[in-house]
Amino acid sequence: MKALVLEQIDGKTIANIQTLKTDDLPAGDVLVDVQWSSLNYKDALAITGKGKIIRNFPMVPGIDFAGTVHHSEDPRFHIGQSVILTGWGVGENHWGGLSEQARVSSEWLVALPQGLDARKAMIIGTAGFTAMLCVMALEDGGVTPESGEILVTGASGGVGSTAIALLTRLGYHVVAVSGRDSNEAYLKSLGAERVLPRSEFTADSRPLEKQIWAGAIDTVGDKVLAKVLAQMDYNSTVAACGLAGGYQLPTTVMPFILRNVRLQGVDSVMTPHERRTQAWERLADLLPESFYENASTEVALEKAAETAAALIDNKVTGRTLVKVR
Repeated sequence: MKALVLEQIDGKTIANIQTLKTDDLPAGDVLVDVQWSSLNYKDALAITGKGKIIRNFPMVPGIDFAGTVHHSEDPRFHIGQSVILTGWGVGENHWGGLSEQARVSSEWLVALPQGLDARKAMIIGTAGFTAMLCVMALEDGGVTPESGEILVTGASGGVGSTAIALLTRLGYHVVAVSGRDSNEAYLKSLGAERVLPRSEFTADSRPLEKQIWAGAIDTVGDKVLAKVLAQMDYNSTVAACGLAGGYQLPTTVMPFILRNVRLQGVDSVMTPHERRTQAWERLADLLPESFYENASTEVALEKAAETAAALIDNKVTGRTLVKVR
């Protein structure tokens, strides 16, 4: 089988397509024939070596995949069944989805919900799954379509793109923030009513600014998130799931104690199985066909490393689908 294998040579991460045997795969009670994977920001950091994602080499990257069960020691999964995997450290400390086969723990798998096929599932991928968790976090915080405008930062990326499509389908009024003017038409096609330049959110913010947003989904962090928090309405919620702009948060307690703002962290890696299944079922139900047509680019496994470098350089819009088989 073919796989993208990362090795570390003289402190540099080297990515090559290699031929492996099934016996080379790590331990697990389910063997999956991988059909599709995707490239997420974390994958790009791992493949390019730009981030401290991988500690042990060699490693097969790919934090998500969809395929069919080849062999299972768990009665919940049968041969030929379609399954999805996202998170659980796969592609980081356990060989991942950029390989024609993957052996994993059955506890990490979710049965493909009705209404999705493997390709659509990976157009959604970890990014879309995270976006759904963010939308659910806003709902948990009491944010409704009647509450007011919802801001989505990093809107041109996988999480942001899917979040816009989901929020629009649910009736929310969405405003997108993007660093690329060329993506305005794309973001509006997903449902964004307005598109703001990222430059409006990168300057130092005051502790409190004019109240604008009823809710927000932030994938950037750092000064962008600080600016967003300063502009939130009273009793609003921000779902924070990314740090593309940095891991620091130069803010104050003022939005939280004077405006009752809720900052809800969203982690997709260790999400419990029940909420994970609920999120996938809602994704299958909510996303329109147009999303799958407009929000993805398909590449072959052999092009994954090259595309990962482009993603790091902010040259990729939407989701990148990897055809493994």
